[in-house]
Amino acid sequence: MADEAQGLKNTFNEKMRLIRFRRKRENLRFWNEFKLVPRWLVWTVVVLFLIALIIGNAVLYDMLASGQGDQIFAPELKDKPALAHLALTGIITGASLFFAIVVFMVGYVNQDAKRRGMNSALWTFLVLVLMPSSLVVGFIIYFLMREPLPYSCPQCGTTVGARFNFCPNCKCNLHPLCPNCKREVAEGDKFCAYCGQELSTTIPTRSELPVAGS
Repeated sequence: MADEAQGLKNTFNEKMRLIRFRRKRENLRFWNEFKLVPRWLVWTVVVLFLIALIIGNAVLYDMLASGQGDQIFAPELKDKPALAHLALTGIITGASLFFAIVVFMVGYVNQDAKRRGMNSALWTFLVLVLMPSSLVVGFIIYFLMREPLPYSCPQCGTTVGARFNFCPNCKCNLHPLCPNCKREVAEGDKFCAYCGQELSTTIPTRSELPVAGS
């Protein structure tokens, strides 16, 4: 039982190591990632913000005109309508910004999970379920567990999943190994980052590696 538990732990650690290794190949930029948020969602948030500004300032104007402005702000702002409107605009903007960030993050998780070949509906549901009690925990779990991005096969250009070891189109070895420590190395590396082994021009594939005990 102990050996089985240790084996599962080693398998999990190896999986997480490979995921971290493959994520390093991703070149993510903020604005490119922000473009994943659906345009309709961005415009919906903008329209809601403008509606909130119009309604809030209209209500404040009516209350100031009727002499009830001190019910919202301090009495000293009652005779300074411009400052009162500016203060209300700032409050609405701050609340809207927080709301927009949360909404955009949910939209990003949905689209990012989809492009990574994950269950976008499940991850979006998980984030929404955890949000009322912990707000950001769902996002943290997603960013820790998300799969690396698919990429193009260096030999034939076919889009392959991050979990693939060989290209299904040309059988190219997508994750070459160091011949000494058997750990994954990046294409073009001259030395292994783990053991310092000098890497030849042609890195052996898994099938070419010697079997332990032979």
